[in-house]
Amino acid sequence: RHDGDDPYLVVAADKGTATFSDLANRIAVEHGYWLGDAFASGGSVGYDHKKMGITARGGWEAVKRHFREMDRDIQKDPFSVVGVGDMSGDVFGNAMLLSPATRLIAAFDHRDIFIDPDPDATKSFAERARLFALPRSSWQDFDRSVLSQGGAIYSRALKSITLSEEAHTALGLATVTHTPQALMRAILQADVDLLWFGGIGTYVRATTESDLQAGDRANDAIRITGAEISAKVVGEGANLAMTQRSRVEYALKGGRLNSDAIDNSAGVNSSDLEVNIKIALGTLVRNGTFTYEQRNTYLAGMTDEVAALCLRNNYLQTLALSVAQRRGLAEFPDHRTLIEALEQRGQLNRAVEFLPDDIALNERALAGKALTRPELAVLLAYAKNTVYADLLASPVPDDPYLGKELFRYFPETLATDYPETILGHRLRREVIATVLSNAMINRGGPAYVQEMVSATSADAGQVAAAYAAARDTYGLPDLNLRIDALDGRIGGETQLALYMDVQALLVRETLWFLRNESFEAGLSGLVTRYATGVAAIRADLPNLLPPFYAQTLTARAADLEARGTPKDMARAIAELPALSLGTDIVLVGQRAATTFTNAAQAFFGVLDLFKLGRIIEAGNAIVLADRFDRMALDRALANLMRAQRDLTVDVLATPSPTIPDRLATWHATRPAAIDRAIKAVADLTEGEVTVSRLSVAAGLLSDLARSA
Repeated sequence: RHDGDDPYLVVAADKGTATFSDLANRIAVEHGYWLGDAFASGGSVGYDHKKMGITARGGWEAVKRHFREMDRDIQKDPFSVVGVGDMSGDVFGNAMLLSPATRLIAAFDHRDIFIDPDPDATKSFAERARLFALPRSSWQDFDRSVLSQGGAIYSRALKSITLSEEAHTALGLATVTHTPQALMRAILQADVDLLWFGGIGTYVRATTESDLQAGDRANDAIRITGAEISAKVVGEGANLAMTQRSRVEYALKGGRLNSDAIDNSAGVNSSDLEVNIKIALGTLVRNGTFTYEQRNTYLAGMTDEVAALCLRNNYLQTLALSVAQRRGLAEFPDHRTLIEALEQRGQLNRAVEFLPDDIALNERALAGKALTRPELAVLLAYAKNTVYADLLASPVPDDPYLGKELFRYFPETLATDYPETILGHRLRREVIATVLSNAMINRGGPAYVQEMVSATSADAGQVAAAYAAARDTYGLPDLNLRIDALDGRIGGETQLALYMDVQALLVRETLWFLRNESFEAGLSGLVTRYATGVAAIRADLPNLLPPFYAQTLTARAADLEARGTPKDMARAIAELPALSLGTDIVLVGQRAATTFTNAAQAFFGVLDLFKLGRIIEAGNAIVLADRFDRMALDRALANLMRAQRDLTVDVLATPSPTIPDRLATWHATRPAAIDRAIKAVADLTEGEVTVSRLSVAAGLLSDLARSA
């Protein structure tokens, strides 16, 4: 082994060995291992994955997201499915009962081939449910009277199979007689809405790969390539159903999928929660609060909450991929930088993870193609693991404010009833680091932390503090929940655009806190001060905004409303660019020792005088492919805002009874210099706004502020 000593060791029984969990736990208890029966998850006293259907339900969150972004609701609207598995299986069986609108056209397992060319969704669902409830079943137990015209169930042992006209038409086959292997290949290639993998085996390789490279000799005869998949969406409820290269191949031709690690992560998540909850409850057993039997009852009572926590993680993780994918080339330089940074740290081997080399990345950029979703899934995982390790090695888990993240991990019942056992959790630091790394990457994107580190030279711990400050200052969790509530109510593209606006604010404000504030005195007071100021500015925004911002806000809100966004949500999102100036205003107010309202009036007055609103908006809209050009843009905008703050402080220091009077008096004291700056900035930013023009404009305003 290469790892050092570690008191934490757990096992996760899998592939037919799940019954060994109780045996493993008994041995752990007999040997006095501190984890006790938390050593192996999923035993008789634990969360049963199949009964919870948690792996399938987690994968279904991913599938629903794919279709939601196509403006389809598969919980209501009929959709066609083919797949691998049978109703006795955990992942396949549970998944095929998650939507009454499922129209299962065909499936196969290691024994049989099931074909139902034009299924009655209601009757087929009921029959699948009956099979699932049996102690053991196969497709041969399916009631043939429920099958549509031309439907049948065939043994894979047959030498040849003659299909009905309906069956070969449904599968897009030109002839009616086929070997079982050819028929199964046709099922995998079927032109349907969803291809769902719920059985063991690797069924898809890339065109550039051999069957030997796929590493599953048993399925060589039926394996297809990623380019041959015709389904609109692929769900990998099972591990290794596709090779990574085949996922990329399918994605590059427009297919929608993640990776197996994303789609079936809920089962692992459930085990993780079970172990950590048992560790917490172990304290209560040892101090006499619970007997062992009472603990078991209490543990079982939180089953639904545990499932909800797992599904929420699947929801957020797939959302992170959707936002990153939609940003496309705009984030391509950041993703490339992340890959390079991970390699430099010795944490990533591109060849092992099938990520593009530099030549391939250059070709993608020239072709206008960003990383595919399966590639982003790899980056997402590596980013989380890296941030987790960095946070664990930092003081972050011991910070009183950030330490509250601990309670986000556990079921609310446990957090409410026994908070002290959570606070004293033996893996408290690890859990906090896990929650924070997940939240930061899910909401900021795979390259979020790396981008912050590169731009400011901060470490991951400081980024975590700035993330929490930005998130809580602007109340982003509540805003994101309001967007979540629009699932199926607005177009998928519009909903993603709302999330992207919130993410843009998070990124911008994280950078702002890293550059302009210190966290040494703690986060609590800092967040309270800025959140109070931003709330005051938000409440008075209609009275504060200069004409450009007011017009832009109105136009943006109207556009979002026209695309189906509710009026209050359209307004809340449209005001984010103006509201993001709130932290600057609070800082100005603090420096000038004045009220939020005074600071805001002076700030927007200076902004309007130099017509900086349009310039800032145009600067934020610039998309650059080169990493250093992006850094130059970021620096130019930061310098522009610094000059804006300095000029506002000068205005506030000018003696006059009202803010408009102070602005007029300030202007009158140096009219020539100020008018020259106004004209120079206007000339520089007339027409297209570029990085160099922004830099010069920022320099002119900085000179004006310094000369005062």
